Amino acid sequence: MTDQAATNPSEAVTETDVVAYLKDNPDFFLHQDELLRSLTLPHDSGRAISLVERQVHLFREQRDTLRRELGELIDIARHNDRLFEKSKQLLMQVIEARTLTEVASVLDDCIRNDFGLDATSLVILDERAGEPTPDGALLRVQPERARERFSGLLEGQRAVCGQFRDDQREFLFPERDTPVASVALVPLRHQSLIGLLAIGSHETGYFDESMGSLFLTYISDTLSRLLPPLISRHDRAGRIAAPVTGTGQ
Repeated sequence: MTDQAATNPSEAVTETDVVAYLKDNPDFFLHQDELLRSLTLPHDSGRAISLVERQVHLFREQRDTLRRELGELIDIARHNDRLFEKSKQLLMQVIEARTLTEVASVLDDCIRNDFGLDATSLVILDERAGEPTPDGALLRVQPERARERFSGLLEGQRAVCGQFRDDQREFLFPERDTPVASVALVPLRHQSLIGLLAIGSHETGYFDESMGSLFLTYISDTLSRLLPPLISRHDRAGRIAAPVTGTGQ
């Protein structure tokens, strides 16, 4: 750069040239002590500071930023550890459940008491279901009724979070004194869609579209494998308990 400027005095050295040169020669100031002492920069306080002081100031800012980011990462890790432990305890209790009603009860109890949320609904899709009547947190509905309410939301694999429409929230959480304001809806699949896990909050903004769903997916994947034999057992028990019609004596 210097040789070119000397042979072409009419060509002015630009700020970009200086920046590029210093980037290419990061050790330039190693033997320029006098120049370093003479360079000054404005400071927030209003006084001029040396380049070295400015570098120290920048390093301190970077250090403080890294400390904050590290603290945030540690907080996130601790939060995820707590979520994982709660999810593990929930699934251990679900595994021990023997009926669909028990599974729904365990889900509702853990999600309300351990996770601090307000409502749970385990929706089982059943072609033979009549009018949706909740049995605690268990709800059996016809697949077509669910598709009418949620349409494309049931086609995905991951949880869908948001406020949802009034009719959708009432469908998932019927007969509630305090209405649910926001919902996390998780499809449960075993070869095909077998049900839905719905978790609700009274807070409007608690569940939103940007919310991560890692632990909800972890829970739903396990439920999707545990539910089919329980559904079959429930159906067999229903057929055995159904009254037998006949002419009688």
